Amino acid sequence: MSPECKALPPVSRIASAAGAMAITSVLLLAVGLGFSTKASAEGVSRPVTTAPTHADAASIARGRYLVATAGCNDCHTAGYAEAGGKVAQSDWLLGTPVGFRGPWGVSYPANLRLTVQAVTEEEWLKFARVERLPPMPWFNLRDMNDEDLRSMYRFIRSLGPKGGRAPAPVAPNVNVGTPYIQFTPQNLPAVSQTAPAAKQGGRG
Repeated sequence: MSPECKALPPVSRIASAAGAMAITSVLLLAVGLGFSTKASAEGVSRPVTTAPTHADAASIARGRYLVATAGCNDCHTAGYAEAGGKVAQSDWLLGTPVGFRGPWGVSYPANLRLTVQAVTEEEWLKFARVERLPPMPWFNLRDMNDEDLRSMYRFIRSLGPKGGRAPAPVAPNVNVGTPYIQFTPQNLPAVSQTAPAAKQGGRG
């Protein structure tokens, strides 16, 4: 026993011991709470995998319908039009190296499976409405409502990533080594330079 403890009267020694025990208990409690809080925080931040809800499944089914009926597969799925649509869904929307050539140069249908993996759903709403090179009917997507675009995004994303990127667009008058479809009218009739006669009266 230390000289200091010996010098303390009995009552003081008891009070000191009780105080030390109280301080120790408080410290242990604080440490325990710290671990508990940390564990709880980790539990909250840990992702939880859940099955798709009925609403999610309905949205994905709606997206599949829109992709199939809006003609997305016609260009973005190789061989789809030639096969009358009889292409396995697992091979949908992978893009194609066959370009479309016109006054804008040569454009290629993108791999939409990879496109949606690179953007969030909110980013997709803006991305889908951006003006594109022909023959992409970007104006159709522009005029879709948000829920339709969200459904398309969810369906395409549900297919998962697959395949590679399509070639980058090529500027006009540049030779390309890939196959391409000439997407300009051919054999058009000559345009008459004579102005049509003005209609006289009537309802036109």
